[in-house]
Amino acid sequence: MKPVIALVGRPNVGKSTLFNRLTGTRDAIVADFAGLTRDRHYGDGRAGGHEFIVIDTGGFEPDGGAGIYQEMAKQTRQAVAEADAVIFVVDVRAGLSAQDHDIARYLRSVGKRVLLAANKAEGMRDTPLLAEFHELGIGEPMPISSAHGQGVRSLIDRALEGFVAPEDDEGEGGEGEAADRPTRLAVAGRPNVGKSTLINAWLGEERLVAFDLPGTTRDAIHVPFERGGRRYELIDTAGLRRKGRVFEAIEKFSVVKTLQAIADANVVVLLIDAVEGVSDQDAHIAGYILDAGRAVVVAVNKWDAIDSYQRERLERSMAQRLAFLRFAPVVHISAKRRQGLGPLWKAIDEAWASATRKMSTPVLTRLIHEAVQFQQPQRAGAFRPKLRYAHQGGQNPPLVVIHGNAVEHVTESYKRYLEGRIREHFKLTGTPLRIELRGSANPFTQKDS
Repeated sequence: MKPVIALVGRPNVGKSTLFNRLTGTRDAIVADFAGLTRDRHYGDGRAGGHEFIVIDTGGFEPDGGAGIYQEMAKQTRQAVAEADAVIFVVDVRAGLSAQDHDIARYLRSVGKRVLLAANKAEGMRDTPLLAEFHELGIGEPMPISSAHGQGVRSLIDRALEGFVAPEDDEGEGGEGEAADRPTRLAVAGRPNVGKSTLINAWLGEERLVAFDLPGTTRDAIHVPFERGGRRYELIDTAGLRRKGRVFEAIEKFSVVKTLQAIADANVVVLLIDAVEGVSDQDAHIAGYILDAGRAVVVAVNKWDAIDSYQRERLERSMAQRLAFLRFAPVVHISAKRRQGLGPLWKAIDEAWASATRKMSTPVLTRLIHEAVQFQQPQRAGAFRPKLRYAHQGGQNPPLVVIHGNAVEHVTESYKRYLEGRIREHFKLTGTPLRIELRGSANPFTQKDS
C-alpha cells in the first residue's frame, strides 16, 4: 500500500505550499495569512519510484482552544493517526515559538516517525538560525524551501526510507498475469452507505468460499474468495473482523484506507446511498477512482427504500454530478435484502474484462482511419492533424497510442470522439480509456550547422 505522509505545524509556516509542491498541483489554497487550511486535504505524490499519499492539515494547537480551532486540532490528530511518517514544518525566518514546543511534545508522544522541516530557508542553508530548533527534540532540522523546491526531494527521501517501492504490474500487463491472479475488488463509499452490509452479503452467499488472509499492512484485510469458479480478492475498507463467520464490521474508516484500497484494486465498487443521494464526498471518491485508472461499477444501495419520484431525482443528480463516470455501469441493489447482487457481479466481471481487453494494432488502425473518414480533425491554421496508425500501449486502464503528424493540434473533443468509436467497437464498459497522441519527428526541421 502507498505510505502516508502528514504535514503538521502551526499556522502559516508553508504546509499548503509544501503540499502543492509534493502533489504537483495547486489543490491547496495558499495565502499569506494564518488559519486558511481547516480540514484535512489528501493528495497523491511521487518521488522517484515511490508513490505516496500526503495529507495537508490546518494550523495545529495541541491544547485545542475552542470552536474552529478545536475542530482543526481534531482533524490534525486524525491525520497523524493515519500517517506512516509526519513532517513537522517550522518557519526558520519566524524562529522558534512556544506553539512549536507544544506540537513537538505531542508528536514525541505518538510514536510516529517525525521529520523536522525548517521551511522558508532559501539561501539560508548554513544559517545559525537552524540551531535553535534542536530544542524541539525531534532531530536534525532539514532546511527546505516549499516555494522554490530546495531540499524537498531530500526530505521526502528521508520520510520514505524503509518503504519498498511497489512493482507496477498493472500498466503494461503481462500476457498471463490477468488470468493467473485473482481480481482485486474494493468497495468504496461514504460511512454508513452500506459497505459492511454488502460485504457481509457477499461472504454469506451460497457457493462462495471465503477466509481471512492475515499479515497485510496497516490493518487492511484482504479476503480471497471464489464465486462461480472465479477467484477474487476483496480489499476491505470497512474493517472486517472475526474469522469463519458473517460478522459486524466497523463502519468508521479513514479516508486514507479508502484511497489505499482504490490504489491496490483492479475493480472498485462505488457505493451510493439512494436515500442520501450523491454527495460531494461521493464525487471526490469517484474522481480519485478515475485518476487512479481503475475499473469501476456504481452500485446504488437501498434502492428499495425510495419511491419512483426519488429515483428519478437521484438518476438526474447522478447524471449531473458523476458525468465523468458515464462509462461506468450503474446497478441498483439492496444489500440488506440481497437484491441485485447477481447483476452487480456480472457488471464487475465485465468491467475487469474491459480493463484487460486486448486490442490488436490492425483493428485499432482501421478504426482510426474509419473515424477520420467519417469526421476529420479540425484544421489548426495551415495544419490539419493526420492520424496514421494506432496500437495498444497498456491495460488496466486500456491505453491506445495514436501516431501521426501535427497531433498536438488534436482537440479534446476530437479525442473524446475517438474514444467513443473505440469503446463502441470493443464494447468497453466500466473502465477508463486513455488515448495518447505521438507525433512523428520531421527530419528536415534540424539542419546541420
